[in-house]
Amino acid sequence: AVQNHFSLLYRSSEEAGILEYCKENDITFFSYMCLEQGALTGRFSSENPMPEGSGRAATYNPILDKLDELIDVMREIGNKHNASVSQIAIAYAVCKGTLPIIGVTKPKHVEEADAASKIILSSEEISQMEEFARRTGVDTKGAWENHMS
Repeated sequence: AVQNHFSLLYRSSEEAGILEYCKENDITFFSYMCLEQGALTGRFSSENPMPEGSGRAATYNPILDKLDELIDVMREIGNKHNASVSQIAIAYAVCKGTLPIIGVTKPKHVEEADAASKIILSSEEISQMEEFARRTGVDTKGAWENHMS
């Protein structure tokens, strides 16, 4: 198995060919941070930032305004699928052939993740989200991660 950071905002494993290699060789790709520590859930925005005093707030609050349009697109797509923004972020990772690792704190999070795993996104929806993610100019590569090529 492979376990790498993968989300709409960080697709280095796809760009480097790791996802394709895993598919071709029947290797499970576990994706972590597909929700970008809450930044891709729709819960937080430039108008409703993460609570100050945490590492994730220090990392994500300065870029939340750049994510607003992407979150709006994800919300529109979610409305078509009767799903939340976070479910669309999870569904995206699943549709890309990854097995997301989701941190849950409530039973409803498990149910929501299960429902998200059943959402089939169209190639147009995926392309639209990827384009809006690219437009953000945001790079969420962690300090612990090496460049992939």
